[in-house]
Amino acid sequence: MIDIKVPTVGESISEVTLLKWNKKDGEYVERDEVIAELESEKATFEVNAEQAGVLKLGPVKEGDTIKIGDLLASIDETAAKPAAIPKVETASAPKAETVKPAATTAPVTSVPNDIKASPVASAIIADKKVDPKSVTPSGYQGKIMKDDVLAALSNPGKKAFAGTELYSRNVRTEKMSNLRKTISRRLVEAKNTTAMLTTFNEADMGRIMEIRNKYKDKFKEMHGVGLGFMSFFAKACAVALAEWPSVNAYIDGDQLVYHDYADISIAVSTPRGLTVPVMRNVESMSMADIEKKVVELAGKARDSKLTTEELTGGTFTITNGGVFGSLMSTPIINIPQSAILGMHKIQDRPMVVNGQVVVRPMMYLALSYDHRIIDGRESVSFLVRVKELLENPEQLLIGKDPVKTLLEL
Repeated sequence: MIDIKVPTVGESISEVTLLKWNKKDGEYVERDEVIAELESEKATFEVNAEQAGVLKLGPVKEGDTIKIGDLLASIDETAAKPAAIPKVETASAPKAETVKPAATTAPVTSVPNDIKASPVASAIIADKKVDPKSVTPSGYQGKIMKDDVLAALSNPGKKAFAGTELYSRNVRTEKMSNLRKTISRRLVEAKNTTAMLTTFNEADMGRIMEIRNKYKDKFKEMHGVGLGFMSFFAKACAVALAEWPSVNAYIDGDQLVYHDYADISIAVSTPRGLTVPVMRNVESMSMADIEKKVVELAGKARDSKLTTEELTGGTFTITNGGVFGSLMSTPIINIPQSAILGMHKIQDRPMVVNGQVVVRPMMYLALSYDHRIIDGRESVSFLVRVKELLENPEQLLIGKDPVKTLLEL
């Protein structure tokens, strides 16, 4: 019998949460098959079977908190593998004639694929032209039932929360996950231990949008990935961080730790909470490298496949609230880092250009920073430099104005 214990996942992590059993008690498993998913305070990870055999689950339920080194399960490697059940071929029955249904007088339209409804409910929705999104489902896994549609018809403009009825006063409690606990602790720690301040600016995104529209198809064809905004922002920040090193540093006791490289964290929202994976050496990466890495990290975050290594060690963070429609915000520093850049929604606004009022696609930028290490001059100058690089992306190639470089100014 082989014991499978909760593995060590980090120096400071002493307990994890069992998210899901992937195999059942008494089930035969092959070597390296995933038997369980665990969540630490930083990431989720899988536990694999060390040998093939019959699995015996430990006394742990999904949602339980367990210590590092605790017994998770056991495998009886001496158990014989069950024989495969042979397939029994049956003579194919003769095809029945296709009978066309008689035409009905009531028009029947299909409910959108992402909305589940019973046949009767679908028929009423089609006949009465009810918006499925206005119906509160009561069936299994959010399925719309007949009574749900009738309730919506009898109470136009009134809608209850999912799983409840009108005028419900229901209150639910849910155990906070390790990841959410960590997010809470780190946010409070950032507010309480740093002298946080935010400076704002705005950037005209017209030039970048022109470049994307002109080259996006060729870029996708050449590199196999889309050309997004993150590569422009990451490269602009890498250039600005080299010019303003205090923004790329942090305080460790009574020491200031500077970094001669840009490891940029990107905030990714997932169903389980916010994660902040890191892109290493952004200053040395190409635009395509950055876009590929963003897609890779975002995918791993959504699938809970990020490793501890991918979640630690960033020197600066970029967060994009604009994807949710945020126009302006004050992001919180990702400690121990000293600064975080907030991207926001691009919005057409009237701007004065060369004495004329023109409509330009503008984005507000926010830089939250630790005033203990970064002074106003550094923070404002850093953000102005990022704005300059975004509005003149050709400068990202050499970090300088091409004309001034030509004239040696």
